[in-house]
Amino acid sequence: MSEIMIMTIVKKALVAGIMVAGPILLISLIVGLVISIFQATTQIQEQTLTFVPKLVTIILVLVLCGPWMLNKLVMLTTELFNMISSIAK
Repeated sequence: MSEIMIMTIVKKALVAGIMVAGPILLISLIVGLVISIFQATTQIQEQTLTFVPKLVTIILVLVLCGPWMLNKLVMLTTELFNMISSIAK
């Protein structure tokens, strides 16, 4: 196994990880920012106010994007297994 092959595998794994985690993190960041602005303007300093909307939006994103995320992970895993079988021969 060459260094180039290892770096390719690591790059593909990192890109897949970013693509899978990206939508959840981005939506969570946006919702947190909106709620923080709302709390600052209304001066409501309740810590649980941010938790429930973030949880609901994360669940919604998982329901909507879950099949796509799973497909990306399955494609990466299949590709890695095919690489393992070709290296072992």
